[in-house]
Amino acid sequence: MIEVLGVTKSFRGPGREVRAVDDASLHVGKGEFVLILGRSGSGKSTLLGLIAGLVRPTSGSVRIKGNDIGLLSDNSLAELRAREIGFVFQFSGLLPTLPALENVLVPTLLCRGGPGTRSRAREILARVGLTEREDAYPATLSSGEMKRVAIARALINGPSLLIADEPTGDLDVDTEYEIMDLFRQLNLEGMTIVMVTHNPDLACFATRLYVMDRGKLGLEPGPFPAKDREPGNAAAGAPDDE
Repeated sequence: MIEVLGVTKSFRGPGREVRAVDDASLHVGKGEFVLILGRSGSGKSTLLGLIAGLVRPTSGSVRIKGNDIGLLSDNSLAELRAREIGFVFQFSGLLPTLPALENVLVPTLLCRGGPGTRSRAREILARVGLTEREDAYPATLSSGEMKRVAIARALINGPSLLIADEPTGDLDVDTEYEIMDLFRQLNLEGMTIVMVTHNPDLACFATRLYVMDRGKLGLEPGPFPAKDREPGNAAAGAPDDE
């Protein structure tokens, strides 16, 4: 589903070139839950931006469902992101002037003719446990509730890929595991997930684990201790390249 082939992203720093991502390669098959572990500043968020087409590589290529996204026009790339990719970031980024339901519907403005509707938004809010909070404004929501709204927002257009950048970094341990359990269930239902984190305790949720350090990406051999993972999920090291 995703192919990252020898990707490098360089930035010009004071008197020197900085390689935020240095010759990184990975494959993510349909239905996998790939976790990228690394400290702050290791380049993992830049790598996610490259996978999503939010950042253009200095060299190398990224393919999503066979499409070399570096060859797409800005409009075509924006359409691919709107239809195929859901984003969950460390900070929820909810619009403060809109209640939860309207925040969930925001991505539908970028995906005309997609599956996102008001009734679907209510269904997804119910799925993340916020049936009674659809009219609540962000200022009245807890951190965990805001994160759940952000996840619902990421799912509204029916994406095949969920990209999550430190989605639990600002949460307490109990809420962190509630969110990870939700991600695990989405993955068991067939959603492909690529997530970055600095927390090694979350490796147990992944089908495959990479570690990133100073721009270099390395595959960690499995298996990882699974939390009641059901059979039939994509196995580590055997990605489906669809």
